[in-house]
Amino acid sequence: MSRTLRVRQSQTVVPFGVGAVFDIQGESFVATGIGDWPPRGKQRVESARLASRLGVTGFYAAPATANDRFDVPDAPGAPYIRFPSWLFCGSCRRMKRWRIADEKPGQPPRCPACSPVRTLAPMRFVQICQAGHLSDVDWWFWAHSRRDAGERRRCEERDRLRFLVSERASGLEALSVTCTAKGCGASRDLLDILGTHGMRCSGRNPWQRANERVKCPRPVQIVQRTAGNLYYPIVYSALDIPESDAPAAHGDEAVVAKVREHDLWVPLCRVAATPRAAAFRTMIQEDTGADDALLDALIAEETGEAQPSAEAPSSEPQTGPSRPDLSREEWAAFTAPTPPATRDFALRETTLGLAAESADPWAALDRRFGRIVLADRLREVRALSGFTRVSPDGTVVPADTARRLKWLPAVEVFGEGIFLSLNPAELAGWEANGEVRKRVNGMRADLDRSFQRDRLEALTGPELAPRFVLLHTLAHLLIRQLSFESGYTTASLRERVYARPEQDQYGILVYTAAGDAEGTLGGLVRQGEPPRLAETLLRMTEAAAWCSADPLCSEHTGQGFGNLNRAACHACALLPETSCETGNTLLDRTLVVGGEHVPGYLESIVTAARAVAADALEES
Repeated sequence: MSRTLRVRQSQTVVPFGVGAVFDIQGESFVATGIGDWPPRGKQRVESARLASRLGVTGFYAAPATANDRFDVPDAPGAPYIRFPSWLFCGSCRRMKRWRIADEKPGQPPRCPACSPVRTLAPMRFVQICQAGHLSDVDWWFWAHSRRDAGERRRCEERDRLRFLVSERASGLEALSVTCTAKGCGASRDLLDILGTHGMRCSGRNPWQRANERVKCPRPVQIVQRTAGNLYYPIVYSALDIPESDAPAAHGDEAVVAKVREHDLWVPLCRVAATPRAAAFRTMIQEDTGADDALLDALIAEETGEAQPSAEAPSSEPQTGPSRPDLSREEWAAFTAPTPPATRDFALRETTLGLAAESADPWAALDRRFGRIVLADRLREVRALSGFTRVSPDGTVVPADTARRLKWLPAVEVFGEGIFLSLNPAELAGWEANGEVRKRVNGMRADLDRSFQRDRLEALTGPELAPRFVLLHTLAHLLIRQLSFESGYTTASLRERVYARPEQDQYGILVYTAAGDAEGTLGGLVRQGEPPRLAETLLRMTEAAAWCSADPLCSEHTGQGFGNLNRAACHACALLPETSCETGNTLLDRTLVVGGEHVPGYLESIVTAARAVAADALEES
């Protein structure tokens, strides 16, 4: 029976982007590098701001697949190859190394020895290394690994393996790989298969050619093919915002123009965070007369992040390309007196509708929040630059493993959103509290010890400010509440946190950009209109004051991966990984509603709401 296997266009970036292994209908595949994409059919994705920050010429989306009714079997698409190539038959337990020449269009792999025909299943385990390589486990070596080298050499047949199951044991101990070659009989169970075993790395990924193999000294680690540490994609996303016509205030605009027109300006921006930047800076200053402060400001505006001054170069070595900050322009667009508008960026300002309220909790709610902006239409571009394996701080493998292409794979998605900011005066007073800063300093200490430090600092800024943890937790709580009231699932809602103190940011954007009709139904924007949003925020605050895991959750001094969370668990604050920028880290419900002698930013609202509820109960 012929079968059709499809991956949606949006899934070619996340979660099934280059280097990812995924299962579908009992078969397993890996996405190849973009160098293997078909030359025709790719769709151009425009995002000049993101392309400039990533230093690429542009973005392309994979050719869109047709639906079932109009499907063309030989239509071009993003290529995937079968992996792992070692398969086994569930009936006769024979193992077979599957090759591309064995593929038959429209048919899954079949066992050549069984009748009736049986479908082959992929082996459960693969091997990876810190350098980003992926390959099959050498099952022949595993079966013979407990024999000496001389005995292994006497067995010359490498394709006579069987994957057996014992009824006398359970778990991995019941599984074994056995060599059925004449006179051999070597066998080993899989009890201790996970981990490192001294096997050699293949030096490449499954889709790379033999001539692309490199000598890799890294130890390999055997994992399940769906393990979480097998694939860490590096994805950048940017909203499509209009270009601002207002010139930046940098003093002498004539000098600014000379700097930006200089032949070395673009090279300087590309190497701004490396020791090579000093030579470019000196030559530009000699030709234009610009001082260090002006160059630092222009580089920060161009790259989206602050650069070390030439007078005080950083003593710490650069470990790799820094992640650009893409929030600066987005924050400016949402907080502009007159919001810019284009076809794909339609904003309108609104309020909570509480101006006439004088009694708490409504008056307190109005004091805590500032500007409310509804985004009737948003366009987001998500680009995949590469991936790592074993850990997020491993060696980055680019999306183009051959390193010849200057573009990246990307998708564009459309949606809507709600932007809300806090009252800056109220926020400043809350942040100045000693107990608040002490609690966040404890999280900062855990962050300094985490291997995710560099990635998370790209989102939080150089310092972990209390406002980031507060706003990040608020975004999670709001998404969870909106999922009950707007009809959207939590997985279809996403967050963007604007909380860099050095840029005077203090807001969040909750938006939907699911890549299909669910992202543009209008229900989310309707929830942001008065008085619905105020009621949603009040219910969110009341719900956040109690967790079903309390008091364990609220009194926790460190939970989650790397102890990067405090009062936050699956019952109260965590979201699907696709919804969160930081991977469900740096969350603390106590900073929102208070507790443990720490004042919460919305604690007075909780207190007032409970008092009103108690008075109403007494009157009844």
